[in-house]
Amino acid sequence: MLFSQRARSNGPAFLVGWVLALAVVGSIVLVLAILGKVSTGGTPSTLAYVIKLLLGLLFLLLSLRQWRSRPREGEEPHMPGWMATIDKFTAGRAFGLSALLAGVNPKNLALTLAAALSIAQAGLSGAQPWIALAVFVILASLTVAVPVLYYLFAGQSAEKTLNSWKAWLVANNATVMFILFLVFGVILIGQGLGGLIG
Repeated sequence: MLFSQRARSNGPAFLVGWVLALAVVGSIVLVLAILGKVSTGGTPSTLAYVIKLLLGLLFLLLSLRQWRSRPREGEEPHMPGWMATIDKFTAGRAFGLSALLAGVNPKNLALTLAAALSIAQAGLSGAQPWIALAVFVILASLTVAVPVLYYLFAGQSAEKTLNSWKAWLVANNATVMFILFLVFGVILIGQGLGGLIG
């Protein structure tokens, strides 16, 4: 978005959509998890461990998919078709796209589900689960917020740095995502199996 013609409006719109989507999805999962009593008296339920185990397996499958889709040496990284149209985006489309990427995209949805489930499992009371969810949303939004805020405050001087970040991310996206998914998968499977066996 920061390379589109309307970067100064598209960037903040994308950030707002991202934060709202994470907050809404996280809140829905947290409410359902609390109502479903995934934690009873501070002790996580069997269902919570099964869900974590399934999410962990999903992350392992996603990591395998990322590894297989990585560009080979000397090969150009594959860019999604919709990225070619970003230059024509309006703030409304930027907002909508970010909401879809943050809230509906399977990768981000699985992360939000895992985070909200872990919060519900912790057996927190009062406002504590909501504070924990807010912290998650803030942390999960940093990778979007930092470039947007940097661009807004640094203006044109930020372009060189942002271009180098973009080039690195395009070249290494599959590897970075592979590592992240692998780590999340192993952690969630470990938590799920530990709870079911222990």
